[in-house]
Amino acid sequence: MGVRLRFDQFSDIQGRIEIGHVRQAGDAPGYDDGVAVVPQGDWIPLSSAEADRLRPAAATPPSMMIELVSQDLPVFTSDDLQARVDAAAALDPLGGRWPRRRHVSSCSPAGLLTSTEDTTISYRIGLHVDNWDRLPYPVRQNSRRRLCINFGPGTRYLLVGDRDILEICRALGRDQEQHYPHTDDVRQYVADGQPLRCLRIRLEPGQGYIAPTELAPHDGSTSGAQTWSLAAFWLG
Repeated sequence: MGVRLRFDQFSDIQGRIEIGHVRQAGDAPGYDDGVAVVPQGDWIPLSSAEADRLRPAAATPPSMMIELVSQDLPVFTSDDLQARVDAAAALDPLGGRWPRRRHVSSCSPAGLLTSTEDTTISYRIGLHVDNWDRLPYPVRQNSRRRLCINFGPGTRYLLVGDRDILEICRALGRDQEQHYPHTDDVRQYVADGQPLRCLRIRLEPGQGYIAPTELAPHDGSTSGAQTWSLAAFWLG
């Protein structure tokens, strides 16, 4: 696995992360032509041995790491969406240590297997890779990471594949000089029966992540949540 999970002690993440297999959506309603990659749902707790395999090596660059973060939030009334949107827009989550490149927020109802939707076709796209920087294969590791914070009130999850897009493209025999990695590569990889598992990382209100979303197949999820939640994102 190229993308790594940064943590100190296993007890810091124990019980918060599960792992399972993926499948293509098939005839599941609301997904793009049935080819979208989604969790199979066979979640089991991440073991300490699995967690150790996800640890970054000394030479792992930050651009290849997932980091779990937390942020103190204001006190909201349970159904006040606009107050959460306004608080997210006003927040400087890194305290001036890095410019805020982009801000967007997304409200998701409870019960979504995956949350990202292509609004042009009104279908959910499943596990995907972002392309804000549109970097080709040779320099893909230079892509910016994305910061996400759950503004609640419900629980959310980060879904992230255990193979990065460079590994997937190598397995597919893509041109390593000219190819632009894309979500279609993830879908082809799974359709070919290649191995891909998925982490599910729980994000309570105030919790979030910094992740290489242009390298790691990923999505959000509210499956099993009791109520809606707002996620806010920054890029850079």
